[in-house]
Amino acid sequence: MADTRRSRAIAADPQKIWDVLADFGAISSWADAVDHSCLLDHGTAGGTVGTSRRVQLGRTTLVERITDFDPPHTLAYDVEGLPPLVRRLHNSWTLRPIARGLTEVTLTSAVTVGSNPLQRIAERVLVRVSASRLDRLLACLAGELEGHCVRNA
Repeated sequence: MADTRRSRAIAADPQKIWDVLADFGAISSWADAVDHSCLLDHGTAGGTVGTSRRVQLGRTTLVERITDFDPPHTLAYDVEGLPPLVRRLHNSWTLRPIARGLTEVTLTSAVTVGSNPLQRIAERVLVRVSASRLDRLLACLAGELEGHCVRNA
């Protein structure tokens, strides 16, 4: 497994940020790389863990399923529908207040391809590619909350 982590200070209280992230089916309303999103299933017994959403990125369709939901601190989910090379992709958002009205948001992406040397190299390449995607998601989230969101056409 290889992972990458990106953080950004966002001028908003944790609860305000959490409200955007926890609206799990609405990621397409603020993430400019997401063409469409919707909820598929709710978690078992009325809980949030297990809730899934469909995410459309161009011709790619993914399913993201919540694995950890700890308001207003942590939202984590597995990403399904990736090429067979990727055994597991796991994203985790964490929120930490750093000053009044300012929150550090960290997005971590962990990818598992395999354990042989060639697979380990592939993991590192995928992590490097995902770093720019994490930065873009954080920028979009900040734009949504700070009032300067610009969606790509």
